[in-house]
Amino acid sequence: MASFITRKSCPCCGSVDIVKALACKDFTVSSEIFDIMECGNCMLRFTQSVPDQDSIGAYYQSDTYISHTDTENGLVNKLYLKARNYTLAWKIKLLDKSAGNQEHKRELLDIGAGTGAFLDKAHHSGWVVTGLEPDQGARKICLDKYGIQSEMPEKLFELPAQKFDAVTMWHVLEHVHQLHEYLEQIKRVLKPGGVALIALPNYTSKDAAEYKSFWAAYDVPRHLYHFSPPSMDFLAKKHGMKLESMRPMWLDAFYIAMLSEQYKNGKSNLLAAFWNGLNSNMVALRDKKACSSLVYLLRKDEQ
Repeated sequence: MASFITRKSCPCCGSVDIVKALACKDFTVSSEIFDIMECGNCMLRFTQSVPDQDSIGAYYQSDTYISHTDTENGLVNKLYLKARNYTLAWKIKLLDKSAGNQEHKRELLDIGAGTGAFLDKAHHSGWVVTGLEPDQGARKICLDKYGIQSEMPEKLFELPAQKFDAVTMWHVLEHVHQLHEYLEQIKRVLKPGGVALIALPNYTSKDAAEYKSFWAAYDVPRHLYHFSPPSMDFLAKKHGMKLESMRPMWLDAFYIAMLSEQYKNGKSNLLAAFWNGLNSNMVALRDKKACSSLVYLLRKDEQ
């Protein structure tokens, strides 16, 4: 029987200044309704009454959960994979620039490695790669397709300290029950001066405001937390790291808008999705904090 977690305080900062912001439907698996709370102190939003770590797995059991497959069935999946392939090179460029030139062989830890496309790209770009991934099917694809053996996420707590030049989490942190424990482990395994690149949806974006409870990036209950730039700044400081910069992920606005149109209207509307995605990005051109998704660059102190 599933167990659910109901919080009386913010999971990021601990404040009891929390109010209901909206209610969202699980459009992917269960059709259940979940409340989303907002913290008045750190500006984190979080899903209320989420399944605990032992119960959440059932909410991932869907053939449409794209990060666990390489399927090209359906228009949205085809477009997702094309966008993913396009952004892989961008991610590697950002990773290389953020980590800087090193005399030694650079080591990367990718948490939530999925089917391994990013690990493979990083490996061929000269990185020594380690991947963590909870889904058995995704780990099998990673091994069969790229010859890379990913480990279970629990391995994070066993890795040597100060081993990695970089840690990446591409739309993963919002899924993790052990939020503070993961941030502490990321800091622990990073070398002094190492960088964590953490990509997250941004609920303060223009497209989130447009679609409200139909905004696909809420993805309840799989997304336990819904981040904003202030909440990530607070989280970084809490764990002794510096939020050095934020980088927009421009294509995410279009992908999220396509899904949101489907949720809102029960059918695809590519024209409306393109317009809303474009409009969101135009706002973000003036203020990157308004982008649909952001990559947060967190730096560990040199000491």
